[in-house]
Amino acid sequence: MSGTINRRSFLKMMGWGGVGTALSGCDVPTTVTLEEGKEEVVSYLMPEEYVIPGIGVWYASVCTQCAANCGTHGRVREGRVLKLEGNPDSSINNSKICMMGQAGVQGHYNPDRITSPMLRKNGNLVSASWDEAMAAIAQKVTTSSGDKTAWFTGTLSGHQLALLNNHLEAIGSTKHYSHEVINTTVSQAVNTDMFGEAMPRYRIDKAKLILSFGADFLGAWMSPVHFAGEYAKFRTQKQRGMLVQVEPKMTLTGGNADLWIPSRPGTEGLIALGIANSLTTENGVDASKLPESVQALIQQNTVESVAKSTGVSAERIKKIASLLKQKSPSLVIAGSPVEGQSNGYNAVAAIMMLNHLLGNVGQTVESSGEFPYEQLKSKQGNTKDLLAFVEDAKAKNLDAVFFYASNPAYTAPDALDINAALKNIPLKVAITQFPDETTLQADVVLPASSFLEDWGTHIAAYQPEQQVLGMQQPLMEKINKDTKGFGDILLGLLQQVKKDEYGQYADYYAYLRHAFASMPSELKGGATTEDQAWNKALQKGVVSISSDNKSLNDEVAEFALPTPADAGSGQYYLMPSPRLGLWDGRHANLPWLQEAPDQISKVVWDSWAEIHPSTAAKLGIESGNIIKVKSDNGEVALKAILIRGIHPDVISIPLGQGHTEYGRYAKGLGINPLKIVSPSIEAKTGEMAMFATRVSISKTDMKDVIVKLGSSDTQMGRKFVVTVPVEQVKRTEGA
Repeated sequence: MSGTINRRSFLKMMGWGGVGTALSGCDVPTTVTLEEGKEEVVSYLMPEEYVIPGIGVWYASVCTQCAANCGTHGRVREGRVLKLEGNPDSSINNSKICMMGQAGVQGHYNPDRITSPMLRKNGNLVSASWDEAMAAIAQKVTTSSGDKTAWFTGTLSGHQLALLNNHLEAIGSTKHYSHEVINTTVSQAVNTDMFGEAMPRYRIDKAKLILSFGADFLGAWMSPVHFAGEYAKFRTQKQRGMLVQVEPKMTLTGGNADLWIPSRPGTEGLIALGIANSLTTENGVDASKLPESVQALIQQNTVESVAKSTGVSAERIKKIASLLKQKSPSLVIAGSPVEGQSNGYNAVAAIMMLNHLLGNVGQTVESSGEFPYEQLKSKQGNTKDLLAFVEDAKAKNLDAVFFYASNPAYTAPDALDINAALKNIPLKVAITQFPDETTLQADVVLPASSFLEDWGTHIAAYQPEQQVLGMQQPLMEKINKDTKGFGDILLGLLQQVKKDEYGQYADYYAYLRHAFASMPSELKGGATTEDQAWNKALQKGVVSISSDNKSLNDEVAEFALPTPADAGSGQYYLMPSPRLGLWDGRHANLPWLQEAPDQISKVVWDSWAEIHPSTAAKLGIESGNIIKVKSDNGEVALKAILIRGIHPDVISIPLGQGHTEYGRYAKGLGINPLKIVSPSIEAKTGEMAMFATRVSISKTDMKDVIVKLGSSDTQMGRKFVVTVPVEQVKRTEGA
């Protein structure tokens, strides 16, 4: 290596510390003569020896459509990637893939992709060369820029994160804001205190009963493809598993539940205490190992008092407790509606305490082990970092910010006034594929390659039984020659400030090869040469990583009474609900996902407000009426849909729509409920309480057509779908 560098610095730099021809269109304008319109068609000159024209070849890679980082197999034919499927060698998704992963090819071929660098001149973004764009960055970002320079990203891991941290260290900065609207930050804080690990393994496949408080593990929670596979085992085991879902608005998981209970937002922690009270007073469960303060909370919150406070009947609470006692081991989990309250930590703590009370720890809640390579470990996004970023920007503490895999100008509530904050930053660099709301406010735009034409390594935030490093490789040559992979851009930025250490690498591929040559022997899987280890990793798409076995804490952490608190003066709770598909809005520019019907309401290509029929009747609202939903921080108008799967005190508006930019398929479509959120703060973790906003509802004189799959969600009294008791099925089917 050139320059002087010790072994410790080298390992840190490496991250182990702690093919086709794009053919232009064939259409020729009628004003062009045949001679003028002719073009040279170049054949696929040098295919791999095993490539047969017309026959697809499958390559392993990693899906980056969400932070789950499922392993993929991509089918490539004549140099073009045509289809994605799950990688059977990945323990995360075991050969399956969700609709967002399938739609990845549509983002890859999207006509709205940014194809060349851009610089802001005279107030406008204009095309520029890579040399011009990098020179503009070099003028502002140097080794002396210090904490005035920052990165703002989504969830990152692997060698990309290692290089990003090296870049921050090289310029003397510590500021990396990582933002995700859909996150489990509050649950991780509770798990750390309650079990000793932020992300233990939830063994759905081992449970006989799952009690979920809003955790949409089949839809938009943590690792939905993995959990869907585990749920299939849970349902098909000898004694079919039972699912009880408690949540304000029915999710995809709630729609699959045996017992679905609508809850008023913020009361879930009290319901958990009521269940604990019934377990200890009526079902003989011993609570003596719990802290005295927690025992006192359980005794204080009797089933009758909880029923009165929450609106969930005492009979239901007692029934859930009885089922938990009968069906052991069980599993109790909490999701976004609970975490997103201003007292979310205490509510989640009350819920997760049930796992200790029921003896689930070590059975259905297991240790995930200690991940050995700290520099590669996933840095997960949250909403606390968004608040910190806005505060720093408004205080003019930032001179340069790099944005990647995040769009805060879209996801930030209007109450934060992020657009004013962005104006205080002299240099904003957007590394992106698409012209989203943040990108079009940038001063320098660097066009990124899609995940199907880029190199990378990934450590999924949630790891199942076998921890793995995912290997991302290009499935084809770049469609647009002026785009660059994220790793190549990071390497270029590092070469500006540390030429001696990083100048030896021609590109990010060379860096990765060097990193793999220096990796510990345990990761090489018995390979005898570096080339063999590299090729084996690419063929499988994953590298297995051993982690130390650990035991979870068997002591319950203390917590306070999870009493709900409101944000705003309205009488209804606003639920900006995430869903599999558009997610947090990052996939709104993919027509396949716009066309995919909502899992519950079946609506496509639109925004809508879900309201309970009893609430609608009280307000004189019919399905299709345009209503106004108003918080203390704004107002939106949209169509109402009457749906029984929602609490009468809740108004739900799905996330994903309402982009003011982001290409032809997303711009100007629907509304963004995040904009009217009142950003109160979760007391313990500092997270934004995304589900605590109160709103008022008013009816307008307008009405519009609702475009949805199917015309009705009721049988109108006709028994098209016949239900029979489980006992009868067992008798007739000989179970």
